[in-house]
Amino acid sequence: MEYPRLRPAIATAEDFAGLRYRIEGPLVPVLAIELRDTPVYFEHHVMLWKDPSVSIEIRPMKGAFKRILAGMPIFMTEAKGPGRIAFSRDGVGELFALHLQPGQAIDCREHQFLAASASVDFSFQRVRGAANLLLGGTGFFIDTFRAGQQPGILWLHGYGNVFEVDLAPGESVDVEPGGWVYKEPSVSMQTMSQGLKIGLFGGGGGLFWNRFTGPGRLGLQSMYVHMPTSE
Repeated sequence: MEYPRLRPAIATAEDFAGLRYRIEGPLVPVLAIELRDTPVYFEHHVMLWKDPSVSIEIRPMKGAFKRILAGMPIFMTEAKGPGRIAFSRDGVGELFALHLQPGQAIDCREHQFLAASASVDFSFQRVRGAANLLLGGTGFFIDTFRAGQQPGILWLHGYGNVFEVDLAPGESVDVEPGGWVYKEPSVSMQTMSQGLKIGLFGGGGGLFWNRFTGPGRLGLQSMYVHMPTSE
């Protein structure tokens, strides 16, 4: 496997899918978007500032009832231009954009999403099992974003620095469960564990990690943040 490469941390005057955006700030970065005809949706608590001309509406989520049972928000907030709007997350790290072509999808670790253009559909799945041993065995959610008939943009937040690696078919890498940010759907994820013992009569513990197998792209973050669940 090649070494993961560091993603660019700054973007100025980037144009894609009918939107222009910029990302600035070395510690707690800010994403600013110039809205024209294409709305963007986001989690309500990440908005930093906006022009008064930008209107804010509620965007219902698919499968909202299932998500609220897990204590997750059932609504996204949508912004419509013309005007500018800016977002940030209360955490040290990096913001970055993934440009999605029609039909292209990305799986994201929950709590990494910042914003997306309206042409990108959102869905989610619950992952259960030993992992998720960090989460008391209750599991966690993987969010999936897919561009429809038009290209779209997905903006994510990673804690610390964000790296990306391209896995070849059948190529694998083991990652600390809090160390991944996103993956292409073609990349499979499997929970791995290893028991540890100390001395002949000593007690033992265990190590747990996620094994990702290609082909496809995998995003990593250097700061591990394990969000609490409602359970």
